[in-house]
Amino acid sequence: MSSPVIPLVVAVDGPAGSGKSSVSKEVARRLGFGFLDTGAAYRALAWHATTSGVDTEDADAVVRCLGSFDYRIGTDPDGYAVHVGDADVTTAIRDPAISAVVSRVARVPEVRAHLIELFRSTMATERRPGIVVEGRDITTVVSPDAPVRILLTATEDVRIARRSAELVGDSAQAAGEQLHRRDQADSKVVDFMTAAEGVTTVDSTELDFEQTVDAVIGVIRAVQPEAVRERREG
Repeated sequence: MSSPVIPLVVAVDGPAGSGKSSVSKEVARRLGFGFLDTGAAYRALAWHATTSGVDTEDADAVVRCLGSFDYRIGTDPDGYAVHVGDADVTTAIRDPAISAVVSRVARVPEVRAHLIELFRSTMATERRPGIVVEGRDITTVVSPDAPVRILLTATEDVRIARRSAELVGDSAQAAGEQLHRRDQADSKVVDFMTAAEGVTTVDSTELDFEQTVDAVIGVIRAVQPEAVRERREG
């Protein structure tokens, strides 16, 4: 009887606007790996709490909300959906109103403990040869023993500029202010700007998207050369 295949875990930390989601997804696609956006779970819980009429400032109420939180997410980097119960919330969880309250649920210890176990289960059952897992405390808490651990970062000015470039007018200014507030709120829960021991920093401040993807793949190649078999298209 053959032994089960254990997927290679690539853990990617980083602040909002660092490009960790888009970069991680592209790295997973090129390597034929799975992709797990852990932030989507916190956003989905914030959506669930909000639509259920739960006060997200009330930690106890948020914890009780976990009992009815039926969360599912795919790991296909070429297309996945986020569901809460029967509702497809893939788009809804990106609404600015959800972004504004997600830190409230993410800072609750019981929430983090519950979701971390969910993330670990998803990683362990991935059927592809590897999985790129991205979030805020992946390299230190969720998967501190991952063979490849990366901190993807950039200066705050660059991160705000990138986030604002996706929007126009007042929305662009609001996006920058919101990113700054998220950094402040999330820094009370995790240190996402300093690489822990054994974690490789990739600073994308001076890099474009393709260069950042190549830099991350370069880190993986240096640690696990046998795992890097890029599947480029075109």
